[in-house]
Amino acid sequence: MTVKLLALPFDPWGEIQLYQAQMDSHGRFGATSVFVGSMRDFNDGDAVSAMTLEYYPGMTEKQLDAIIDSALAQWRLLDVLVVHRTGRIMPGEPIVIVAVWSSHRGDAFDASRFIMEALKSKAPFWKKEELVAGGERWVEHNSSGYQPE
Repeated sequence: MTVKLLALPFDPWGEIQLYQAQMDSHGRFGATSVFVGSMRDFNDGDAVSAMTLEYYPGMTEKQLDAIIDSALAQWRLLDVLVVHRTGRIMPGEPIVIVAVWSSHRGDAFDASRFIMEALKSKAPFWKKEELVAGGERWVEHNSSGYQPE
């Protein structure tokens, strides 16, 4: 199980491929569930030109480890990779990867969603958006994860 916080842009598919190549469970996993979250160029009805993502060093990693431990207690998982960006992020750049390996798809799908939702609600990350119209604002709440009506 690995958690990585990166201050520079990354290739999510390259990260997954590299990680999977180093795993010792080849042949044991029958399912890999992957979520990649990228920065949108809009939020709360406004155009966004960039975002700065801050975190609490040490505490954030500890919380992410606890989230993964909780997933491991609920589902039969072989491995988990969480990669999260920090610093200044531009629209279209990947922000987060949650990759889960399991013998079966149900465990992989359910654990992947659980980890991502817990990350969004419990991990100490703070987002400051730069608006196209000018100015900055702190993001005060995370979205529900669904397209607003």
